[in-house]
Amino acid sequence: MTESAVTIREARAHLADHINRAEHGTTTVITRNGTPVAALVPIADFEALEAATDEMLAREAEAVLAEGGPTVTMAELLADLFAEHGEDTA
Repeated sequence: MTESAVTIREARAHLADHINRAEHGTTTVITRNGTPVAALVPIADFEALEAATDEMLAREAEAVLAEGGPTVTMAELLADLFAEHGEDTA
């Protein structure tokens, strides 16, 4: 995989070009003050990363269940998620 690095200003000025490069397999790392802060990646790479993350989380959950770890109901999960969301907006 080829990679290039550009500043935020360069990325803004030539976004269409960087998107075209991503379509052809080139990752563009976007920097702020010389520090990488984001990346524009080919969609296949992004999808592979998401799939790998999902697989890793599923394996971790299966391991917890196999060890007799705690479980929660969907209602409990949703209640916790909404409670956390409410705290973020307060």
